[in-house]
Amino acid sequence: MNMEQFAQDGQDIKIIEKLITKVQDMLTPGEKIDYIAVQKKPAVTILPDSITISNKRIFMCEFTKLGLATDFEIFGWQDIKDIAFKEEIFGSKVTVIPFTGENLSIDYIPKVQARKLYQYIKAALENYKKAELAAEKEKIVIAPSNPREVIVEKAEIVLPTPAPVPVPTQIPTTPAPAAQPIVSAPVVPPAAPVAAPAVEEEDDEITLKLKKLKTLFDKQLITQDEYEQKKREVLSSL
Repeated sequence: MNMEQFAQDGQDIKIIEKLITKVQDMLTPGEKIDYIAVQKKPAVTILPDSITISNKRIFMCEFTKLGLATDFEIFGWQDIKDIAFKEEIFGSKVTVIPFTGENLSIDYIPKVQARKLYQYIKAALENYKKAELAAEKEKIVIAPSNPREVIVEKAEIVLPTPAPVPVPTQIPTTPAPAAQPIVSAPVVPPAAPVAAPAVEEEDDEITLKLKKLKTLFDKQLITQDEYEQKKREVLSSL
């Protein structure tokens, strides 16, 4: 790797070599270093702090115990909310703002390096948000993290069984030498039960709300954060 490409804005080439040696062991497949900013205090600092940016993450490095130990704070783009820097008399103070946890800052970063850090990180965050939004639009069904099945039972209509028809007995009106046989009236079979009309299953209130939220989001009437927040509120009512 060409070390000089990371020392074009006044970085110490010796510090660059030490950093790259350490960071290279932590790179994942397809990950590469894009930029390194090195702290430069007014007084001589043998092992200054630094910020290394790859195409996937940020490495905030602090040498401790006279260089015998190194503390790294590493963030993926999905973990970072924003980046800020403040130009002071001796360099700039660069602050990484994560979604969770405390903000992390490194001061005395040369102003030229701080500005390039800001450009790199802002562009990376913007690209990550675009990719996340594109992936969200490709989803067809909104599925909660812990889905619950909503069952709508169809009403079943049961008709009462008709009462049996009494059988009349025929009595002879004139005497006869032999008894007349009793003639039974035909038995009417019970009417077949009428099939119950199918009850159309309707969407429950939770599903309707989720569909409405998805429609508002697809039409860009609400932001990504608003969509996620409202979705969580609706699902929490289950």
